[in-house]
Formats: sequence, structure tokens, C-alpha cells
Amino acid sequence: MSVLTDLIYAGSNAVAGLTEGAVNDAIAKYGEDTRIAFPDTAYFFPTIYAATGVKVTKLGDLPACVGVLKSLISNKEDLGEALNAGLATAVGAEIIEGLKWLNENPYEGEGGIGFVPDPVIRSLGVPLVTGDIPGVAVVLGSAEKPAELAAVVKDYQNKGLLTFLVGDVIDQAAAEGVKMGLDYRVVPLGHDVTAVIHVVTVAIRAALIFGAVPPGDLGQLLDYTKQRVPAFVNTFGPLNEVVVSAGAGAIALGFPVIVDVDLGENQVPGALVSVTDHAETVKTSLELRNIKIKVREIPIPVGFAAAFEGEIIRKADTHVEFWNSKNPTCELVISRDPSQVEDHKLTVVGDDIGPEGGEMALATFVEVCGAKMQADFESVIERKIHSWFNYMDGVMHTGQRNMFRIRVSKDAYAAGLRLKDFAEVLYCEIMDQFASVVDKCQVTMITDPAKVEALLAETAMPRYNARDERLDAMTDDSVDTFYSCILCQSFAPSHCCVVTPERLGLCGAVSWLDAKATKELTPAGPCQPIPKQGLIDARLGAYEEVNKAVNTATHGAIENVTLYSILEDPMTSCGCFECICGIMPEANGVVVVNREYAGMTPTGMTFGELASMTGGGVQTPGFMGHGRHFISSGKFIAAEGGLRRIVWMPKELKDDVAERVNRTAKKLYGIDNFADMICDETIATDSEGVLAFLAEKGHPALDMDAIM
Repeated sequence: MSVLTDLIYAGSNAVAGLTEGAVNDAIAKYGEDTRIAFPDTAYFFPTIYAATGVKVTKLGDLPACVGVLKSLISNKEDLGEALNAGLATAVGAEIIEGLKWLNENPYEGEGGIGFVPDPVIRSLGVPLVTGDIPGVAVVLGSAEKPAELAAVVKDYQNKGLLTFLVGDVIDQAAAEGVKMGLDYRVVPLGHDVTAVIHVVTVAIRAALIFGAVPPGDLGQLLDYTKQRVPAFVNTFGPLNEVVVSAGAGAIALGFPVIVDVDLGENQVPGALVSVTDHAETVKTSLELRNIKIKVREIPIPVGFAAAFEGEIIRKADTHVEFWNSKNPTCELVISRDPSQVEDHKLTVVGDDIGPEGGEMALATFVEVCGAKMQADFESVIERKIHSWFNYMDGVMHTGQRNMFRIRVSKDAYAAGLRLKDFAEVLYCEIMDQFASVVDKCQVTMITDPAKVEALLAETAMPRYNARDERLDAMTDDSVDTFYSCILCQSFAPSHCCVVTPERLGLCGAVSWLDAKATKELTPAGPCQPIPKQGLIDARLGAYEEVNKAVNTATHGAIENVTLYSILEDPMTSCGCFECICGIMPEANGVVVVNREYAGMTPTGMTFGELASMTGGGVQTPGFMGHGRHFISSGKFIAAEGGLRRIVWMPKELKDDVAERVNRTAKKLYGIDNFADMICDETIATDSEGVLAFLAEKGHPALDMDAIM
């Protein structure tokens, strides 16, 4: 191993020297009290913070970190010691990249995004745990044959992996037509090899955010990244000392490195592997990380993968648009008697996709049958149409029911995509994902405006209205069963959601009906029924059976949980919550902030800072992660007085929930236009300004009993 360890040490020593020089130069230029930080994170310099507990906030904090870095480089002829030197390279890379942020936007014009903010990591939590993102690939270097590089990246993309690019591979992949951006799950980071640290900090912050790994516990950190972050590294082109040393850091974190040069006897089985045939790169990489890909062969002329779900199609690139603004539209799934359904019957009624620039009516009408099919599952399948259409490369879908917009790109149309392909996608996905309840399925795509109108008026709207009435009548008091959801335990082992009709999963993706359907679809899966028995305290929403279920699901980590309180045994959070609620004592209320909001809140903390106080399956009285829709629930912090305690939230969030919040406030408390009483950042973010606004509006929280 002497050649390998020599290369690692050469790289780590070089990075240490560069880092020390860069820190000294920065302090000489800016002064040791100059503030330094990565953008939009609550975890300072994440690698340093997670490994040592040190909070880097100013340049003067860095010389001691350089000392720690140098102490990891023993130069001993031992592979384990050399891997520690690889971790030193990671620390050095983080410092070098962090110093770039002394300038306002160091990555402007760079062709990469650099640092990945906390909210992005949280948003990736759900697709990672559901398997929509089955793994994370890091691709770096400079490929001898760019076409082979592009084939590898596109293969990862089609398999749904999240791929980060570092180095010349960014420009090479772009030149070969690889679609890039977070929306496509191919993310260019930067051209300097030190930019690879931005992938490392994604893994490290996953441990902090989802795993509640305590800062400073290096052993637990490395165990988490090895066991729970399904990442690996592919290098293209010649290896230099710094790349080898960075690879050693990746291996120390548990991420195997696959190189395309022949390392001979310097390979490390399961950790450092040579694959010189790029046709084998993807297969070998997935096997080394034990990543299982569920192959979905759908006979359509464009790519189909979750990686295309976020694709934005601009008007100028649109061939045709189906939009309720100018034409009737609807999406409807209904269950039928078996005699009324012809399996795999796909029909287009009316014109197929028309001339470029056209705007058309569209009804997507799905009829299913099955011995275990229930009417409650219709809407669950219906909501999936949004994702399935978006999985098609060149299709953008927004909205639902009778209010949606679908754009088909010029490229997708030129490739041959037609409405029958839309129907084929629905058939294949329904029969795959809902096989346990659907025995037969037929799909009809209707573009004849008169027939769409008829279906909408005679069938769709009555169904929508009946479902809404049922959902409105469905409360926690009206059912005898709640559901657990442990979908996120692959990242947060001690977290368990309790899903009720009035409290959906904190990720916003799992409603009570979804949980019920999941139980039917996967009997031993993540959602299990909890009998609503053993009432302990109705105000808190405390039940003996809920406590037992949560205790079992969290392997004894959590003993008691309440459903309606933020102060007494609040529900745990995994870290991928849409919003977080925190108490603002001086206003006798709570602030609610969504993860998209990057500014300051009246608590003196950003979303990231608030979120860092919860998540990872821990209970933090006074803080609570939750979904957007829970804000308007009659059970929202009901034990503390309900949603009338809300004193501040970002304007975007307030506008989104205002109608539902106003309806609940009027129904429960007789308050008109309650949303207008809630302060937002356009009015004030400081305590004094918020209090002045609340007093002016006569906010009810000011007259309620003390919240604490």
C-alpha cells in the first residue's frame, strides 16, 4: 500500500500547506474578527462543526482548525492513518472553500452552485427515504471520452440518483447535452477539486439534521455516513495527489471510490476499485453501495425518471399546453365494477397533440377495479398523476383536479411523445404501485372540449365535491384509528410520525388517507394502524396506544408523545418538515416559518437555526416541525390555544394558508380575517415591531393566558 498511502499523504500535506497559507493571508488582509460563513446554514463550517463541535464564525477561529487538520496527518505507513489524512483534506477543502465566501458571490459565472444550503438538503429528505432518489453519485475529474462520461451521468439520471459534478466534467457533460440543475438532479458544484467538500457537507449535515448526531462525536458521525448515506464517488481521468487524498476522505466517510485508471494492487476491495470500462461504471458503483434500482421499463419515446420531476418548460420551448385558464380540464380516477373495465385499454377521444403553439382541453379519466379497491384510494391515485406526468422528460405538470397546466416541450413532441404515451405511463405506474388493490385499469385521454365539459360537470365535479364533504367531516374525533409513519427512519432512526385526519405527516406528503392506503398496499410497510384507545388527556391529545406504538416504532427512544401540544411531549421531527413552529414568549404566541424563507424571524433565528434545535427524532418542547396544511387545522397546537397563537409567519406562507386559516379561525373562535392579524417580514422581524403590529390589530394572543 506504500504507493497509495504516499499519494494520500502527499495530497493531504499539500492541502494543509495551501490551507494554512490561505488562512494567514485572509487574516492579514481582513483581520481575525472578520465574520465568515457559508450561506443559509445553521451548521457553521459543517465538517469542522460535526467532527469537533467548533463553531467557526470569524477568521480568527480558523488557525486552531488548521492545527487540528495538521494533527490528522501522521504520515505513518498505515491505511487507516492515511484515511484520517483524507479527512484532513476534507477539512482543508472546507476552509479553502469557506474563504471564498469572504467575497459576495464567489460562484457567480463559475458554472457551479458551490455550497448546498440547508433548505435544499431538507427538501431532499422525502425523496431519499422513499427511494425516489435511491443514491448519491459524485462525479469528478476530466474524462478522456466525454461521450462516455455523459452516458454514465445520464444513466444515473434515468435511475433517479442525485449526481454532483466537480471539475472539467461539468463542461464536458453540458457539451454532451446532459440536462443540469437541481430540478434534473444533476448538480454542478465547481471546477476546483476543493468543491467536492460541498457534497461531503451534504452528507455531514444529513447526520446533524436527520440523525441528531451530536457535534463533536466523530465516531458517531462516521458511522452515520457509512450506514445511512448511500453515496459513492466516480473519478474520470488521471489521478493527482490531491484527488487521491480527497478520495481517501470519501472512503473514511464510507463512500467507495471508483476510478477509471488501473490501480493494480493498490485497490482496496469494497472501497477503492478500478473500472476502466465505463459500460460497467454504473453497475459496479451501485453494487458497491448496495443500491437497488427498481427498473421501470415504460414504452414511451422519452426518458422517464423521478429526476425529471422538477423540470421547468418555458413558454418559448413549449409545443402544446393544456391549461384550465382557457380550456376545460380535469383529472379523475374512479373505481368500477370489473365488468366495466377492460385492462390496458388506452383511448384518445378527440385530437391528439396538435400543432406547435396550440392550447387544448384535456381530461385524464382513469377507471380501475379490484377486490381490495376502496373509494378512499381514488384520490390517492389521482394525486400521483402529478408526479407520474412530471417524470416524463419534456413534460411539466402543475395543479390537480380540474385546475392544472401541462406543457409538452418541442423536443418531447419531436421525439414522438403523444397522448397515448401519457395513458401508458398511468397504466404502468398504477399497475406497479397499486398492484395490491388494482386488478385492472383503463385510461381515456379526452381533448374534445364538449366531452371534457360533460365529464367535468356530470362526473368529476360531483366526485370532487363528495370527497371534499367527506374530508371536511373527517376529524380526529370521527375515526377510531390513527396511523404511524416511519418512512423517514432510514435517516432519523428515532422518529415516528403519528398521522391523523387533522394532522398529516410533517413532510406534508402523507395524509391520513395516504397512510391508510399505504397500509393496504404494503401491509408490513411504514404505515401501521394505531387504535385510538386509552385516552390520557384530550386537551393534549395523549393516548396510551399512541405512546405504545411510538415507543415500539422508535425502539424505545421515545416513551410519550402528544398530538396537539408544542410544550408537553411534542411529536418528534425527522428534519424534512415543511415548516417549523417556535414560541415567541414576549408576544405570548408562536412564529411559523417555512423552509423556503431565508430571512430572519422575530425569535432572532433563521429557519435553519430554529430547525437545528429539533429534528433527528428528538423532542424539543417549544419547537415543532410540521406540514403547511397543519397550520389551518383545528388541532394545531390546540393544547396551547390553537392557531390564534400564531403571531408571525413569512408573507409567502401567510398568503398560501390565509383562506384556510381564516375559515378555521372563524369556525372555532369567531374571528374574522385572522390572517390579517398575523405579522410578516414585510411589516417587522424585530420583537418591538411585531408587538406594535399585534397591538394595533388587537391580536387575540395578547389577551390569552401566558403560553409558558
